[in-house]
Amino acid sequence: MTATRVLVAKVGLDGHDRGVKVVARLLRDAGFEVIYTGLFQTPDTVAAAAVDEDVDVIGLSMLSGAHMTLAPLVVEALRARGCDVPVVVGGIVPPQDVSDLEAAGIAAVLGPGASADEVVETIATAARGERPHREATPHR
Repeated sequence: MTATRVLVAKVGLDGHDRGVKVVARLLRDAGFEVIYTGLFQTPDTVAAAAVDEDVDVIGLSMLSGAHMTLAPLVVEALRARGCDVPVVVGGIVPPQDVSDLEAAGIAAVLGPGASADEVVETIATAARGERPHREATPHR
């Protein structure tokens, strides 16, 4: 049995990567195969990497406030390539934006208070094609 493949990415001009590196490591330690694209990716480069790497789920780290613009563009770029990989957004996302992100095709949203267990379970659930039944973790 092969490990679930997760692409983690930083989209846009957000140069803060400490959190995404911590998430990548905890996912790896939980048994996922993790591909990290690095900083300053575009929606198209994320979609292309997801297709090239044949991933099961994508995790976007969004701290810049551009989640309402960039995350849906990643979903659109994936669909344009015929790819239906679930996208999970983590970072600074106001709770009132969660339903709009889900309507735009985002599978789940994790806020800054999400525990390691919650991150792992949300990624695993999304990779199975199931929709996690939780809202963004409240800011703490």
